[in-house]
Parts: sequence; C-alpha cells; structure tokens
Amino acid sequence: MTTSTTTPHPAAAGARPITLVDGYVPVIDVSGARQGDPARRLQVAKAIGEVCETSGFMAIVGHGVPQTRIRDVYEATRTFFALPDAVKQGLLADPADPLMRGFGHKGNLAAANSGVDAEQERRLADLSETYTYNRLGETGARGIPATAPAELRLPNKWPDLPGFREAFTAYYTAMEELAQELMRLFALALDLPEHWFDDKIDQHMTNLTANYYPGQENPPEPGQLRKGVHSDWGSLTILYQDGAPGGLQVLDKGGEWVDVPAINGSFVINIGDLMAFWTNYRWVSTVHRVVNPPRDVATRKRYSVPFFLQPNYDAPIECIPTCTGPGNPPRHPATTSGAYLTGKLSAAYGI
Repeated sequence: MTTSTTTPHPAAAGARPITLVDGYVPVIDVSGARQGDPARRLQVAKAIGEVCETSGFMAIVGHGVPQTRIRDVYEATRTFFALPDAVKQGLLADPADPLMRGFGHKGNLAAANSGVDAEQERRLADLSETYTYNRLGETGARGIPATAPAELRLPNKWPDLPGFREAFTAYYTAMEELAQELMRLFALALDLPEHWFDDKIDQHMTNLTANYYPGQENPPEPGQLRKGVHSDWGSLTILYQDGAPGGLQVLDKGGEWVDVPAINGSFVINIGDLMAFWTNYRWVSTVHRVVNPPRDVATRKRYSVPFFLQPNYDAPIECIPTCTGPGNPPRHPATTSGAYLTGKLSAAYGI
C-alpha cells in the first residue's frame, strides 16, 4: 500500500492533545471522544467545529477503524482497476442510475458546480475511473420511499473477484459507524443534542466510490484535471487516500491551492453542501480538486476511496435551530437530501 511518510508529531505526556498538526487542514486526534469522558468528547467536538467554520477539511487519527479494513479495500480497488477494459465495461453503471453504481469513467465534477458546454465536457472529462457501491443496491435494503425514482432500486454491479465484495461491504460498515460517530460530534459542536442527526441518516443513501487515477503517458489537455474543481454534495466525506503524486488540494480563503496531507492511518474528513445548508453557511463546504502529477512522475498511478455520507432520501435539509436567529435568517431554501443529490449527479454525469 502506498502512503505518505508524513506523520504527526508525538503526543505529549499525560492527556493527549486534540490537534496534532495545525494548519488549514489540521490533523485532529479523535480518540478522546471514544473513551467515555463527556468533557473530553465535547472538547473533541468543539475542535472539529472550529475547523468546520474555517476550512471544512481535516485529517483525523485515533478513529478506531481497523487497519485491515483499509488494507483490504485498497487492495481490492487495485485489483479491480487492473482488470481488462472489456471486463470493466461489462460493469458500466446504468445510464439511468442516479447513484452511478458500478464502473464509470466519463464524469466532469466541475460541471456540477458551474456547468460546461458539451464540447468542454468532452475535452475536460476527469482523468479518472471509478467504481461505486451503495447499500440501496442490495436485496432488501430499506430507506427508499415509494415516491423515490425506481432507479434507486437498481442492483450493485459486482466484479467476479474473490474477496472483493466482502472487502467493500466490510469497509462500508466501518465507514457507516465512523460517519455516525462524526455526525454525533457535529451535533455537539453545534450545541444540539448528540443524537439530533441520527434519524436523518439511519436510512442513508451513501456512495462508497473507489477512484483510480491512471498514469498519464501524455500531457492532459489545458485545464484538464484528475478531478475537476467541486464541492462534495452530502453531509460529510470520509476519504482514504494514498500518497502517490498528483493528489488532493483545497482552495483556501486567500484563493491559494493547499495540498491535503496523506498521513499514515488517517482519514481526510470534509463537510459537504448539505452540512453548509443545515448550518446556514456557518460551516463551509470548501471546493477542492485532484491535480495532475508532475511530468517526471506522471506515470505513477494513484488510488483513493471516499465515503460520501448522504442523508436519508427524504431527510429535510433546512436551517437547524442553533444556526439562525434575529438578524440571521435562513439563507438557503429548504430541500431534501434525495432531490439535491439527483440534481447534482445529473449535472455532473448527464443522468
């Protein structure tokens, strides 16, 4: 497994610090929130809340996800993308699937934010391949209202690879548990009851997407990136990334692109659009991109695995009580998780 050699500095003796590395994308130790001390849990939550008001991006350690879960899904990802193109094409996502389950490679995430014409979309397509799994594609999955599009019930597309399905479903379960924990910390950070978000994500419609960034034998088109400039659409994203060249960058408040560190054993966490809407833009959904590698290492491959926590299809997304008041009315119209997601996917992938 390829990872960055970056490592946060050791914790001081006694109580472990929360912020291990300061910066626009800080490294936060969340282990204290898992130790049963309410005061420590609130301390971790408030540290997270401060980041969500500035960059909306952080790396976390001390999260409790077994390293074997990460290793297995990473190796399954590498094996899948090494399959012959004809095999991957046989698993191509159904054009009508609003969740894009299966193999994909023709998206343009920048189009979901600003829109591009057809020629630009073809020329500037993201230089990546994807494989996507969603719990709603499994037999007997709950959480699809009768009013939802029938295409949400389309099945997942599994490759015929030993251990692949097991690796992805086990990792998905681990990410569900971590996402629930983070949403509870979010609630504490926002002065809400800890379980305020529970019934809004208990039937979530989350995509787990494996990203493959092939080596670039030829220079990209001007303006073409591995992933175009975009914000994420749900409530939060949990990303595992390796340290190969040509990685994730976030746009800071000064308009400069900042590298997001790849740290051994960590996850990158960022909030998405729906969290910004819920908090009345008190928390920021920061745009980011995945850049091309320098030409002298352009043939290096890169992989990442994001878990895009998307609330329940019919979860109401409207300003939460602690983020509005006299002189601070709600700034975004109320919507629902399903309506927002399907609109964004349509813009990005032409669904």
